[in-house]
Amino acid sequence: MIETGRYLIGVAGASGFGSKSTADEVTENCDLRSTTAIITGATSGIGAETARVLAKRGARLVFPARNVKAAEEAKGRIVSEFPEAEIVVMELDLSSISSVRGFVAGFESLHLPLNLLM
Repeated sequence: MIETGRYLIGVAGASGFGSKSTADEVTENCDLRSTTAIITGATSGIGAETARVLAKRGARLVFPARNVKAAEEAKGRIVSEFPEAEIVVMELDLSSISSVRGFVAGFESLHLPLNLLM
């Protein structure tokens, strides 16, 4: 109970991070240049911030998106901040098994590793 309270008020735990730690702080010493991450929800909220920070650390990103236009706009925002960012936008509608299969086939055709799925 005490540990939960400490976490909620932002006291750092054994890792050195707490609930008030930012993605920038947590990844400060990470070199992700050999990492490929598929990030669902990268167009807004926590997904967009996760994508921004992973791009900052050098990760190659794949944005699966039902709304490709919104994903391209998110990509543009990140590339404007980090011009070296490598981001691939791919159409994906998780409510359609044929779309999921098409996404998987398209991703496999890129011959990239998959290190993170978020």
